[in-house]
Amino acid sequence: MNTMKLLAVALIIAGGLALAYGSFSYTKETQQAQFGPLELTVKDQQTVNIPVWAGVVVLAAGVLLLLLPKNR
Repeated sequence: MNTMKLLAVALIIAGGLALAYGSFSYTKETQQAQFGPLELTVKDQQTVNIPVWAGVVVLAAGVLLLLLPKNR
């Protein structure tokens, strides 16, 4: 399997996941204050929304790369 087909499959998978889930969350830990040996940290959950158009564009780019003939 050559590099372009591998990239195309990766884009198709990424576009499909973006359309299926639409967002993902992660936890960000920040240090708020430090008083001598004591340290106050806060865990903050962040959510990133992925626009539908971005998922469609990535999916379409993967399909186009997979279907385009190889130039040689």
